[in-house]
Amino acid sequence: MPRLDPATTALLTVECQNGVVGDESALPELAKEARDSGMLGRVAALVDAAHAAGVQVLHAVAERRPDGRGANTNARLFRAAGKLPVRQLTGSRAVEVAAPIEVADDDLVLRRLHGLSPMAGTDLDPLLRNLGIRTLVVTGVSSNIAIPNTVFDAVNLGYQVVVPSDAITGVPASYTAEVIRNSLALVAAITTTEALTTEWALPR
Repeated sequence: MPRLDPATTALLTVECQNGVVGDESALPELAKEARDSGMLGRVAALVDAAHAAGVQVLHAVAERRPDGRGANTNARLFRAAGKLPVRQLTGSRAVEVAAPIEVADDDLVLRRLHGLSPMAGTDLDPLLRNLGIRTLVVTGVSSNIAIPNTVFDAVNLGYQVVVPSDAITGVPASYTAEVIRNSLALVAAITTTEALTTEWALPR
């Protein structure tokens, strides 16, 4: 993994929200995996380390309006999401960043109403460019859809991408390792939470 300059590096959490990985998740199997694997705790540790090192932190949240206006309907995934008992409604607890992740005053929270990736569904790209960011560390869920989409979108836009392999997850649990090995490792630098927190703790 290349050395990461805090001034040009950002940490992104993807869909680490109550309605996805929290106790009242619309996707209980995914939420259980996020908690039981320790992934959620590792994302929180990365966020804390980034805050201490002066690395910009951004949180990407997926949500929908109560009337569903503007939301995708062009895939089975989106249609199913609209029927789940827990919906990611704008302004609800479901779209708040989940504990134990701490959201600092300097963090940016990006909310999207459509799409599979925060890079395509929010102002993430222009915000990163305005901040002078060249390297994006991607964490969160899920390794099935949102994480690969985010990584590929970021690479296509010219960012160097880093993925801590133990700070993403999906279902089934075994799928994450396959996605990393066969897809993400081809386009991103694969590392671990420990390696990143150690790096960000080094004196500058």
